[in-house]
Amino acid sequence: MGLPGRPPKPERTSVYVGIAAAVIPPMTAMAKLRIRGHEHLPARGAFVLSPNHYSEIDPIVMAMAVWKAGRVPRFMAKASLFRIPLVGAILRAAGQIPVERAGRSAQSAPMEAARTLVRDELGVIIYPEGSLTREPDLWPMRGKTGAVRMALEAGVPLIPAAHWGTQHLMPRYGKSIRPFPRKTIDILFGPPVDLSDFAGKTDQASMTAATDRVMGAIAGLLGELRGEQPPAVRYDPSRYGQAETGRFEQGPTGDEQGRADG
Repeated sequence: MGLPGRPPKPERTSVYVGIAAAVIPPMTAMAKLRIRGHEHLPARGAFVLSPNHYSEIDPIVMAMAVWKAGRVPRFMAKASLFRIPLVGAILRAAGQIPVERAGRSAQSAPMEAARTLVRDELGVIIYPEGSLTREPDLWPMRGKTGAVRMALEAGVPLIPAAHWGTQHLMPRYGKSIRPFPRKTIDILFGPPVDLSDFAGKTDQASMTAATDRVMGAIAGLLGELRGEQPPAVRYDPSRYGQAETGRFEQGPTGDEQGRADG
């Protein structure tokens, strides 16, 4: 079954059409995207998409996959960016969702973002790991609860996704793209994760359990792409003394060590 084509006209703002025209041709020259499961993305209406994350170029690849699957990709962006005159205008025109990261407004940010998601019938990409995975073999590590909270608050489907091959185009924490030879990147969208038993719950234990379910679905999709069995337990950086943000440094034994530098 082929891909459904361009996103609906109401979603194809001039900003997004311009971005697509600028990004897709060079990315297509560097990588062939093989997309499956696109029928799991709703043709209309709001949704949360949660993919795995192990390369800095992942967002561009997933945005292309969502565009090719017939929807416009959006991300949540720091609200402070919207206050920069030109940048803010572009973000608003592209339908990005502002979120406060600090102060009193940060506490209500997920609810406000959820309302925006539903009101404008948007699809938003949220990486549940929060940063590039620390797992040595690039399997998904434990997730954070933001994606689940957003989907439950908005009452919209949470679609798991996985990709494999972006590490050949840009390695984890790589500083440059490797365009030659042309790479192949496989992308698989899965059916919505059933979170109905968590509806109305906001306690940390429930949100952690729901997030574990989502991470299991993502790991399963990645295992299908890799032809391997994913680890039964998600990798926990804190057990290895690793920071959950920032880049890795090579330790004296060659192991990767966490360093919180951004």
